[in-house]
Amino acid sequence: MRLNLVPREREYFRLFSEMAGNLQRAGELLVELMDNYGDGKTRSRAILEHEHVGDKIVHDIVKRLNRTFVTPLDREDIYNLAATMDDVLDNIEATADCLMLYRVTEVRPPARDLAVVIAKATVVLRQAIDNLESRKNLREDCVEVNRLENDGDRLFRDATAELFDGDMTCADIIKWKDIYGLLESAIDKCEDVANIVESIVLKNT
Repeated sequence: MRLNLVPREREYFRLFSEMAGNLQRAGELLVELMDNYGDGKTRSRAILEHEHVGDKIVHDIVKRLNRTFVTPLDREDIYNLAATMDDVLDNIEATADCLMLYRVTEVRPPARDLAVVIAKATVVLRQAIDNLESRKNLREDCVEVNRLENDGDRLFRDATAELFDGDMTCADIIKWKDIYGLLESAIDKCEDVANIVESIVLKNT
């Protein structure tokens, strides 16, 4: 019996694309949740389901790493890329959960604006991940994610400052600071994913 020491390397790229597609859909659902907040619980549960799917894909990648002799990318890069995409998804899910947990009755416009930035970033990340094997247009995609992260930083600063401009209660200020913080963290993690992709490009050119 012939021992196969070099498993199919393309499986990593397939799993990455599956994870990026799942992440993009979660980003879309986050915007939908904020646009149709009356049905928030349903969309929040849907986001949680995508978070579970993401966890399973990370588990599959780690399990494959533990039994693969040769990998198409550095092992550390494979793990970090999967884990950081999962971090984005975790923050999206935590945002939806916070909205429900804090019994928010109406979404503030800056939260929706930040969610749109996340959704746009996940679209670009999916395109980059889908092209990871071919290395097509990856640097341009990374630059675009960095630009979106800068937009997110500006929105976050303005949104936080706005909390102290009116007559909002201390409890509501704390709630929205938490929600804005989770949204900003998701955007920051999108940039981290882009940075990992850019590092992979530099190592493999």
